[in-house]
Amino acid sequence: MRIFSNKQKADYTKTLQKGISYVRGLRGGLTDDTGSREENILRLKDELGRADVIVIGAGAGLSTAAGFTYSGERFDRYFFDFKERFGIRDMYSGGFYVMNHSPEESWAYWSRYIYINRYMDPPKPVYEELLELVKDKDYFVLTTNVDHCFQKAGFDKHRLFYTQGDYGLWQCSKPCHKKTYSNEETVRKMVLAQWFAIGDDSTLEIPEGTELRMTIPSELVPRCPVCGEPMSMNLRADDSFVEDEGWHMAAGRYSDFLRRHQNMKTLFLEAAVGFNTPGIVKYSFWQMTNEWKDATYACLNYGQAYAPDEIKSKSICINGDIGEILSQLK
Repeated sequence: MRIFSNKQKADYTKTLQKGISYVRGLRGGLTDDTGSREENILRLKDELGRADVIVIGAGAGLSTAAGFTYSGERFDRYFFDFKERFGIRDMYSGGFYVMNHSPEESWAYWSRYIYINRYMDPPKPVYEELLELVKDKDYFVLTTNVDHCFQKAGFDKHRLFYTQGDYGLWQCSKPCHKKTYSNEETVRKMVLAQWFAIGDDSTLEIPEGTELRMTIPSELVPRCPVCGEPMSMNLRADDSFVEDEGWHMAAGRYSDFLRRHQNMKTLFLEAAVGFNTPGIVKYSFWQMTNEWKDATYACLNYGQAYAPDEIKSKSICINGDIGEILSQLK
């Protein structure tokens, strides 16, 4: 395994710290008043055309707009049996509930969760529409999303930094070593063992007349190949999150991209990022927009399209469904 000097992480961490420091020093408030919707759409079209560089910061709302919802019809279709037996109402809360059950039952739930949110395509082409807007530009994507939708839509994997992990990776829960493992083959075996079928387009299907199982065979329960402890998802939930070689390389590419382009005309395009983890994308985008001479900040968000008063003149805030906004930008 490659040994890292931690320079990649140090540079990325410094970017986050500068953003947090900037926000702590703000003296004004937040504003959404950067013009009418029509004016903001026209301004953003112009910025997309004139920008030399586009840095995309993406949050969970982008996948929600693409149809990756965690409740409602989609939850009922794939988890109706867990809902009926345990009263679970959505995928997210159900993930915490089943952790207290047997590994065979817990991984039955999680394998469905992983498969439909990682190995199936989203119903709506929101990511493809975003790519169409930036594909001819020098772009980079920073995202807290863990569903791999950018890469599936055709974004260059060397221009992506998944900061919070990947549904498609497992790690040692301990963790005894800093390595992650692809789970696709095992997850497929898990859902098939529950009597699902996988269609030609990789869609998870329930054959007519089939009664699904809510457990998997014990031999499919994943364990660390080094220490034998249970495997867990490679998701940043606590300090056990494994930042593997791929994570460090992506962090390095992102930091290098920012260094090389800070004197160019740059558009920081924030797509559906809320205030749950604002320090990763939002705060650093605000800080860099403020400090970089020829930078513009665009915030596309449903209900939370704001910018600091200090960078109001360099900001474009558009409130609405991001799928609709992207369609208007074509």
